[in-house]
Amino acid sequence: MAKFKITVLKKMFDQQLAEAHCGPGAAVCPKFEEGQEFVFEGLDQPEGFCGWAWDDIHKVLLSLRSGGNFRPWMRAENNVIACCTDGIRPVVFNIERIGDGSA
Repeated sequence: MAKFKITVLKKMFDQQLAEAHCGPGAAVCPKFEEGQEFVFEGLDQPEGFCGWAWDDIHKVLLSLRSGGNFRPWMRAENNVIACCTDGIRPVVFNIERIGDGSA
């Protein structure tokens, strides 16, 4: 079964959008830390991973699991950069297939 590693590359926050559209206390995503890693097999959401972000990147994992790749956009065949769709505080992930990739 395919094995994956997800690394949190960057957490962002748009103060202007937050002030215009969010309530007080809006801040950078509290769920992840930059450099945090999740290593797992299969397609079950890793413990501690944000459900919203998981839903956003799940299609990428399905593609990598089935042997797909994101060339020519990505240099490495088993790698892709993806992010959650939170427009105020998105989180960017590096997703790597580190196992054999067989279903």
